[in-house]
Amino acid sequence: MAIVLIGPPAAGKSKIGKKLAKLLGKSFIDTDAIIVRDHGAITDIFREHGEAHFRRIERTAVIEALSQDAIIAFGGGAVLDENTQRDLEQHIVVLLDVDAESVEGRIKADGKRPLVPDIDAWKALVAARRPLYERLADRRVETANRPRDEIAQELADWVHNGGAFTE
Repeated sequence: MAIVLIGPPAAGKSKIGKKLAKLLGKSFIDTDAIIVRDHGAITDIFREHGEAHFRRIERTAVIEALSQDAIIAFGGGAVLDENTQRDLEQHIVVLLDVDAESVEGRIKADGKRPLVPDIDAWKALVAARRPLYERLADRRVETANRPRDEIAQELADWVHNGGAFTE
């Protein structure tokens, strides 16, 4: 069974996921990294082939990742696929949430997020996806202004204490 980290772009899924994997002695998988490995830069995929094409290859990356007992960081939109939503019922799902103020600098700095080129686009995207994120999650963790190590340790303690199935 995998532990899947979902949430808005720039919420810290990959960085926290790596730390959580180390604490739990599991491998770490980032679905965006699988896509880049197999198809090239995500911004190029969006520019050359569009979002629908990207979502199809993202689904393939999700299937590959969910076949493993690992900590998995999903891209922010991976949960939009209905098959992925059904697949997540078999796994532990953690929503890493963050506020706009905390991500504004990250979005401007990296330029790698084709659907959120600015904070207004990020806000609109998150508002549209929030009900889905919340419905799928077994647990929600706010990541703004908190050390990643602290968040990872909190989640590791939760899993070790059986909280993944009782909360």
